[in-house]
Order: sequence, then C-alpha cells, then structure tokens
Amino acid sequence: MLGIQEVESDDKSVEPADDLRNEVLQFNTNCPECNAPAETNMKLVQVPHFKEVVIMATNCEACGHRTNEVKSGGAIEPLGTKITLHVTDPSDMTRDLLKSETCRVEIPELEFEMGMGALGGKFTTLEGLLKDIQTLVEKNPFTLGDSCTPGRAEKLSAFSRKLQQILDGQLRVHFVMDDPAGNSYLQNVYAPEEDPELCVEHYERSFEQNEELGLNDMKTEDYETEKASSEQ
Repeated sequence: MLGIQEVESDDKSVEPADDLRNEVLQFNTNCPECNAPAETNMKLVQVPHFKEVVIMATNCEACGHRTNEVKSGGAIEPLGTKITLHVTDPSDMTRDLLKSETCRVEIPELEFEMGMGALGGKFTTLEGLLKDIQTLVEKNPFTLGDSCTPGRAEKLSAFSRKLQQILDGQLRVHFVMDDPAGNSYLQNVYAPEEDPELCVEHYERSFEQNEELGLNDMKTEDYETEKASSEQ
C-alpha cells in the first residue's frame, strides 16, 4: 500500500538491526550555510560501554561547510548523569566524549558554564569540544565591532588563552558534563576498571529539569483509564 518493496537478503543469519549498524544511510537536504542541495549521511554507532547513538554528518560541496550532529539512540534515562573529569595530563585530550543536546558543560576553575543546546549534540574528543568552545568564544559578536567594550574583550581573550593552556596540558582543571537526560558519555580509558580521574554520579532530576525535558506532562502508564474517567 505504501509502495515499498521488501528486499529479501540472501543471508538469513543477518539480523535487521545488525544490517542497519553496518549501513550508512543518505538523504537529500540543504546546506545550513548557503542553502545549496547537499547530502546528509546518517549511521547508527554503538559507543563502547555506553549505548547506541545516531550520527548525522553533512558536507556541502558548494561552500565546503561541514556539520555533524549526534542524537541519542535510546530513551531518556531514569536518572540524570553528572560526569566530572580531573584533567591532569595532555593524553586526556584524546578521550572520546558524547555530548547530547541536553548536556551542560562546566569548567569551575574558569567560572565557565555552557547551557543546554549550545553547540548541539556532538560525538568528538575532549580536545575537539574545547576547540569548538574556543571558536565560539573568539567568534562571539560582542568581541567584534562597535558592540565590543575593552573590558569584555579582555576577559574573553584571557578565557581563550586559558582554554589554550588546557589544550596544551599546562593547566589542570575539572571538566564537568551535567546531563539530566543521562545521554552523555566521557570515555573511561581504564574500562572496565575504575578511572581514578573520572567520577560519574547519577541523581534524581528536579521538577524544573523534568519540566525542561517535557517529562512532567508525559503520561505513559494508565493513560487509557485516566482518559476514560475524564470523559465520563
């Protein structure tokens, strides 16, 4: 009825889910920078010791703009997750991390906090995320033109220099990822053993956090009974 023809695989032992993990799906879209026609690649990836995620990448051949976005492959976790890494060695920059759209990032030593939605969802390394933050700071419109004040420009410049010191391994800080949806991840290089520099805490979400995630109005159990009662 939908005009979709089922293609039978010769290998009956391959599960549909496994076949999807090995396949890169493509669909047509438009470049967010120049609006030229482009293709977006989408793939289901299993993050070791975590869960499945969906990675979407777009490369525009017209202007060269490249984007990548990560979506969690599962549901919102029952508990929120707070991940704290004590950055003590340059090798920490190579740790893989998954930052979901609902994750806040903090560096207490720099009095820095980045809220939900900033930079979107990303699957990268700690170095890659810090460089994205550095680029975001340096391209801040308040650091350019007439809207820039000497004091603000100097503070942002000093913050950028400290970020570079972290990237060069010259500054030890605590890197915090707080995700109330529990869909963010930072690599434990000692897995399955405990990492002495990595702390993962699970916590009950507050009413405000559930409200922001849209969970307070979401009813998934006994909703048929409540609907019948309200109609009566």
